[in-house]
Amino acid sequence: MRASKRTWLPLAMLLTVACSDSLAPFQPEIANQPDNFQLQATNVRAVTNTFEYTWQNSGTTANVNQATIVAVGTAQLTILDSQGTQVYSRDLSENGTFQTTAGTTGAWKIRMALTNYSGTLNFRAQKP
Repeated sequence: MRASKRTWLPLAMLLTVACSDSLAPFQPEIANQPDNFQLQATNVRAVTNTFEYTWQNSGTTANVNQATIVAVGTAQLTILDSQGTQVYSRDLSENGTFQTTAGTTGAWKIRMALTNYSGTLNFRAQKP
């Protein structure tokens, strides 16, 4: 019985690594600095995955600039403050500059959910 579990563990780990790296073929540029987060990836094709980044925000709000091109599928951006409260959620096809609601300073979560997504990803979150 134990041998069976050992056989499945590496497979599960392999699948987790493969899924978490699904943007790698598209050479994403990610800058994650205190008070400034940016992500850009071009020619993304047929990706379904959720990506989560921890971002340090010393402010209580953030300005979010979205300049994404959605050719196929969906792309959703959600931001949670350091307490896990959702302060922002918008479809990445909505381009422009938006502001989050007020939250708690500290380690914020930036979550990008792609479903059968093809296109160019480009967004930024910055402390005002």
